Amino acid sequence: MSESTNSLVAKSKRLVIPAGAAAAAFLGVVLLVGHRTAQAASSAAMPMDDSSVSSLVALDDAVEAVAARVTPAVVSVSVTAKVSPDQAMSDGGQGQQQLPPGFQQFFFGSGSPFGGQGMPQQPQVEHGIGSGIIISPDGYILTNHHVVDNATQIRVTMHDRRVFPAKLVGVDTLNDLAVIKIDAKNLPSVPWGDSTKLRPGQTVLAFGSPFGYFQFSVTRGIISALDRPNPFTDNPRRPGDFIQTDAAINPGNSGGPLVDAHGELIGINTFIITNSGQFAGAGFAIPSQIARASAESIIKTGTVQHGYLGIAMNDVTPDNASFFSLPDASGAIVSQVTPDSPASRAGLKTGDVLRELNGKKIVNGSALQVAVTQIAPGNTIELGILRNGKPETVNVQVGKYHANTEVADNGSAGNGQHARLGLGVGNLTSDVRQQFNIPSQVDGVAIESVRPASPADDAGLAPGDVILEINRKPVHSADSFVSNVHALPADKDILLLVWSHGGASYRVVHPSASTDNGM
Repeated sequence: MSESTNSLVAKSKRLVIPAGAAAAAFLGVVLLVGHRTAQAASSAAMPMDDSSVSSLVALDDAVEAVAARVTPAVVSVSVTAKVSPDQAMSDGGQGQQQLPPGFQQFFFGSGSPFGGQGMPQQPQVEHGIGSGIIISPDGYILTNHHVVDNATQIRVTMHDRRVFPAKLVGVDTLNDLAVIKIDAKNLPSVPWGDSTKLRPGQTVLAFGSPFGYFQFSVTRGIISALDRPNPFTDNPRRPGDFIQTDAAINPGNSGGPLVDAHGELIGINTFIITNSGQFAGAGFAIPSQIARASAESIIKTGTVQHGYLGIAMNDVTPDNASFFSLPDASGAIVSQVTPDSPASRAGLKTGDVLRELNGKKIVNGSALQVAVTQIAPGNTIELGILRNGKPETVNVQVGKYHANTEVADNGSAGNGQHARLGLGVGNLTSDVRQQFNIPSQVDGVAIESVRPASPADDAGLAPGDVILEINRKPVHSADSFVSNVHALPADKDILLLVWSHGGASYRVVHPSASTDNGM
């Protein structure tokens, strides 16, 4: 994950909210905003004629035409789901994907009048509303997996107010997508667009049922950015590549379409990042490049098969590029190789820099992660790498992704960059391993303490992390680590390979300008 996104999720304590998280009943506060009648002017103002505002009128006409074309294909998806008390407590009673730590209370959790103490310890029936888009005239509808997760009943409301029962055809849990179907023919549908041709600044429209109450709403905005990485800390292996938009998206909009100026489907609205729980200018959609492939596979086979390599990665950045003798800040650095994985069998090693996939340049780890998940298992790919500064080619037979296996994992979704002062380290004794639950195969030095407001603290280092390498050399004892650090110039950056929470990633360390006898 890039430093900006990591800061957005981990340090600013903003909420990452699945946009479909809305109860069936609308609860809120309605503010009545009034005004006093201004004193009448001496003469009534005359309305401007169309010729004076021709550009605005033309824009209105165009937006109205797109909205009129798309809205009949938008549906409201209501779900009845049965969840366990533990699940209701952990996900806020929505049966949806886990939010970053500390954010679950937004969904009827602790401190809410609708959850917490007194919750009955038995399976609970819950109701939710999301959105969907008809993608074929014979009744196939695309929505988010978290909208229909654990559903015992799904009902679809059309724009013309007809209501249909729907069945679940299949899901793509990795990409948070699902296809449902209703028994109907000759339905209005929206054609697919090409998300690979999008550019920031383009006009887009978002459709859906915000708060589960205001059905068939449309909002207008632009594409704010492309290729946004995965912000979900509970599943760093989930591909990113999200479209960011300032078209208003709120809880209940999940699964609704994001369309371009031609009325083509270029994304599926899925979550927002906010510190208030409501839209704050940052909505995110799954690009059609991913959504279309998943939907077509589900319709054809009932499932989606994703490829995986079995590596964790860091993006190449201006900070770490010099440590690997790279000509530019592009590519992905292998920070971990899973034993007996496709990458391991192909000979990939920690420290390899992935630069090309089948002859095409790898921009960063997120782009590689998305590309790998879309490759059918069993296919062989050619990776152009730099190993110790020397170019090599490695052929890898792509494996099949399972929920409990390693996919190509962009390690940038981890704890972020690190500085060097303000931490204490110790040898990996049996007591330390037991205290921090560090596996026996992990070899290095344990971080035992981090001084508040220190460079290490600012960077995200935490007690229990294990430093495996310093400047690409293995670390076996606390004394050797300290000696290596003190032997470096005070203003020289340091590259650490750090094991944390079951995975390893490269971290660039920026030394503090102050002097300090500690680490």
